[in-house]
Amino acid sequence: MTAEELKQFKAAISITAVAQNLGLNVERGRFRCFFPQRHAHGDQTPSVSISEERGTFRCWVCDDVRGDVISLVQIAKSCSFTEALSWLMEQYPFLVPPSARKEMTRLAARSANSAPQSRSRVEAPVVEIAPPPAPEEVPLVSEDERKKIILSFLKRLSPVDDTPAAKWLTRRRIYKPVWDKMLLRTITNYEAVNKSLKADFGEEVLKYVGLFNDKGHLRYYKHPLIFPYLDTLRRSFYFQARAIDNTVVPKELNLRGTVPFPYNLSALDQKPGWVYLCEGVVDTLTFLGQKITAVGIPGVRSFKVEWLSYFKGKNVVLCLDHDEAGRSGMEYIGKLFTQAGIHNVILGEGMENLPTAMKEGEDINDWFGGKK
Repeated sequence: MTAEELKQFKAAISITAVAQNLGLNVERGRFRCFFPQRHAHGDQTPSVSISEERGTFRCWVCDDVRGDVISLVQIAKSCSFTEALSWLMEQYPFLVPPSARKEMTRLAARSANSAPQSRSRVEAPVVEIAPPPAPEEVPLVSEDERKKIILSFLKRLSPVDDTPAAKWLTRRRIYKPVWDKMLLRTITNYEAVNKSLKADFGEEVLKYVGLFNDKGHLRYYKHPLIFPYLDTLRRSFYFQARAIDNTVVPKELNLRGTVPFPYNLSALDQKPGWVYLCEGVVDTLTFLGQKITAVGIPGVRSFKVEWLSYFKGKNVVLCLDHDEAGRSGMEYIGKLFTQAGIHNVILGEGMENLPTAMKEGEDINDWFGGKK
C-alpha cells in the first residue's frame, strides 16, 4: 500500500466507530484513558478526546496517548503497527485498494504466525491489584436533553433576512428561497443569546453539550451564520457555524461530536435519480439555488463508509473542490461508491479544456460566479 493509499484508507474510516468496535465507551467524543493509573481518581472523568474530522485522538494527561486510527488500535490491542493495520484491513476489506489485497493476505498470515515475544509493542498498563472499579460516570444530561438544548439554542437565533449574513450569502448568489428551505439562522445579538442560554441551562451543561468553550462563553462569537443539519423530520441536533468576515480563521466551526449524516439528508430519499456530492455547505446551497439536487460533506476526510447506504438507488456526481486534495478525494470516494455498486461520475471529467471548465483552486460557488 502506497503512502497515498494508506492516507486515503485511514481518512475513510470513522475513528469513533473503530473506538467503539474496540470496546471503548465513547460519549460526546471522549473516552477514558488506557492508563488510568497515571490519572488522579483513575480518570473517572474521561481525558481522551477524539477529533472525528481529523481522524485523531489525544489524552490531555498522557503525552504518549495520541495519534491516528492505527495508533488507536496499536494501544488498545497492545500490538505493532503492522498488526494494527492488518486488523483494520480485515474490518474494512472494501476500503482496501486492489493493489494492496495481496499485502492484506500477507499481513494476516504474518500476524497469525508471529510469536508473542517477537512483536514490537507499545507500553501496556502495569499489572497490579486493581482497586474496586469506580462507578460509571453519570452523564450530566441525557441524550434527549442534549438534543433539546441544541434545539433551544437554534430557536433563539434570527432568520438571516436583512442581516450581514444575508449580504454575505447574496454575494455568493445564495438567495432567500434557499435560506428559508434550509432554515439558515444567524446570531444577531451574541450577548443576549449567551446570557439567556447560561441562565436557562448553566455554564457546565452548556460546556458539556459543546455550545460553550472552556472559558464559559458561546463558541460562535466570530461565526454567526448557522447551517443546521436537518434530519428527515426537519429537526436539527447538529449544525455548522460560518464566519462572514474573511479574515477569521478557521472559517467554519462544527458543533462538537460526530457529523451525523451528509448535509441536506432529505435529498437521499432512496429513490432513483441523480444527486451531486459537494465539499461544504456553501457549495451545496449553491446547487440548491440552481434547483439541482445536492448534498454536502464537511471535507474530503469527512466522508464515512457508514453513509454509503444513504445513497442507495442514486447516481452520484462528485464535485469536490478543483484542487489536488479535491481530485484525490473524488477518486477515492468514487472507488467507495463503485465497490458499493453505486454509479458515480466526476463533474467535468473529460471537459478540462473547455472554456466553461472549473479552474484550478475553484469550488462550485466560485464556478457559479459567487464572490469571496
